[in-house]
Amino acid sequence: MDRATLADFLRRSRERLQPQQVDLPAGPRRRTPGLRREELAQLAGVSADYVMRLEQARSSQPSTQLLAALARALRLTEDERDHLYLLAGHRPPEGPRAGHHIRPALIYLLDRLGDTPAQLITDLGDLLAQNSLAEALFGCVCTIEEQDRNIVWRWFTDPRVRAAYPPDDHDHLSRVRVADLRAAATHRGYDRPATALIERLEAASAEFTALWNRHEVAVRRNHHVRVVHPTVGLVEFDFEILQTQASDQRLRLFTPRPGSAGVEALELLRALGPETAHRSHR
Repeated sequence: MDRATLADFLRRSRERLQPQQVDLPAGPRRRTPGLRREELAQLAGVSADYVMRLEQARSSQPSTQLLAALARALRLTEDERDHLYLLAGHRPPEGPRAGHHIRPALIYLLDRLGDTPAQLITDLGDLLAQNSLAEALFGCVCTIEEQDRNIVWRWFTDPRVRAAYPPDDHDHLSRVRVADLRAAATHRGYDRPATALIERLEAASAEFTALWNRHEVAVRRNHHVRVVHPTVGLVEFDFEILQTQASDQRLRLFTPRPGSAGVEALELLRALGPETAHRSHR
């Protein structure tokens, strides 16, 4: 907790806010700009004495509930609210979730990444969209029911998915997928979508259940991955996951190392197109 900076930020945020912005009467001429401490306290549902102690850097650490009330009372933006939480020594609230809604800008970006296989997935692993080169590499999921278009679910229930990776890598990839799902579920607070997916996987796969019980946690960010394609053979990629504006969506990029055989393999896949390059889905 940075008491001095927190005190300064609260005081300046209060002074920038005019009474009419929060539906309070302006009243007689004020000696200082902005809201009075008593007015902020009233809006936030706390005592004026506690607001004073916060602004004088003499308070105990405020709770997240109190910070949320202060943020609402001060009409803070999302960035300002996150700044307030961090100054008080707390992790900011999770950002907005998009679910399965895809922003048009992300679709545009996927289409513009013509030289790089790219996929948009949720934090739980639901495949939302992919560009044509990713489809040529991994296959189309158009024949798969929407509720089954989850990369963790398909890994543990569809042998054709594992056929796209060298057998020596299967154990590692299983652990990585489960550890990443554990991190996502915990971050969500084990909400209904996360719990439903975990329960479904436990009912369908003994391997998943055994790995889940190991309680390993590791967020997937980047690593090296090998893919076995039916037309171009073994291709190696550097695998990156980028955070999107929504807290529950990720952009997955598969980039071959410069000068490697993967560069030529992607050029061939791009020339063949998805339908010719990968006639069966993976």
